[in-house]
Amino acid sequence: MGLFTQIVTLPLAPVRGVAWVVEQVLETAENEYYDPAPVRARLAELERQLNAGEIDEETFDRAEDELLDKLEEISAHAREGRA
Repeated sequence: MGLFTQIVTLPLAPVRGVAWVVEQVLETAENEYYDPAPVRARLAELERQLNAGEIDEETFDRAEDELLDKLEEISAHAREGRA
């Protein structure tokens, strides 16, 4: 950018700064949402609870289906990102 452009657009600097921060927050939130590690950990915990008798088979199946759907969503998102 030239000096003139920088001087003219100086009043917009705070807006650009806020936009950058929003982009960073959005990217971080998206990375956390699409992280498969917590979903896998929850699946393992769910299986432990079933084996320990803390939950019944119906509860396990329902929760497992939800978690597997989430893993599928994460996989689809990862494939879209590579395409």
